[in-house]
Amino acid sequence: MLTDTFGRHHNYLRISLTEQCNLRCTYCMPAEGVALTPKSHLMTAQEIYTIAQKFVDAGVTKIRLTGGEPLIRKDAQEILEKLATLDVELAISTNAVITDRYIELFKKIGMQNINVSLDTLIPERFKTITRRNYFQRVYDNIFQLVSEGFNIKLNCVLMKEINEDEIIDFIQLSENHAIHVRFIEFMPFDGNNWDRSKLVSFQEIMTYVERVFSKEDILRINDRPNDTSKNYQIKNYKGSFAVISTVTNPFCDSCNRIRLTANGKIKNCLFSSDETDLLSALRDNEPIEPLIAKALKAKFKMRGGMDTPEKFQDPSQYEKNRSMITIGG
Repeated sequence: MLTDTFGRHHNYLRISLTEQCNLRCTYCMPAEGVALTPKSHLMTAQEIYTIAQKFVDAGVTKIRLTGGEPLIRKDAQEILEKLATLDVELAISTNAVITDRYIELFKKIGMQNINVSLDTLIPERFKTITRRNYFQRVYDNIFQLVSEGFNIKLNCVLMKEINEDEIIDFIQLSENHAIHVRFIEFMPFDGNNWDRSKLVSFQEIMTYVERVFSKEDILRINDRPNDTSKNYQIKNYKGSFAVISTVTNPFCDSCNRIRLTANGKIKNCLFSSDETDLLSALRDNEPIEPLIAKALKAKFKMRGGMDTPEKFQDPSQYEKNRSMITIGG
């Protein structure tokens, strides 16, 4: 059921809990905001659990909770506790604005892997990118999570003339802390004013790194199966860094991810505009397994069908897709 026509088995489910967020990051949310789905059309905690159970029964071994910001959902604790009963690795992506409130819960349910979005280490720049003034809170919460022993990945979306001058500063965070910094190429979604001139490519990132560190000290470390990133470590550093090169060096051949939006629709690819409605079928007491299988069989080989640079740079292609905040990171 979870294998597509190219032989890719999908054992990793990303579930968006909400379309809302306590930040307004420019690359994620249009300046004017987004039209939110009515609450009655969103999955309840029990519906999230029921759908997740179907996926686990079919072979999913990892679930990551996303948003928006998943922790601002009022029943986030209930959802986390329910999903923790499944035989699956449970992880979360967050902006860390309120993670300090959830540390004991994370420990209680045994969740160790936390991805945090942080695109700058400069407070004023943080305010510009996120349209909110929470830098110190986020920074302190990240290092609280590190001190408590959680596995932390910092996700940094790089944008030309915005934050590419901080590449080395981010890598330096990994010198004395077991933090995994991941630089993400800026990707196109509805409302984020993407164009290729704003992209900081994998090659450009590595050029920055090689200007500061000798090639002998830049260690290529093994990528795990289905990794989206190319992973590196500076010699003798506790942590590591990586590049997620979705635009210039896509990793579609080994994709194992499925996305479930907060309103219960499956996206078989981050860039696909096609969606399959599981929630309506579930509420009508219809089996959702055939819908899941059909959605996976319809998956394109690369980036939702944008398999050439020309297609990828055509606004009409990605404007059919959702804004990132309503997909789930």
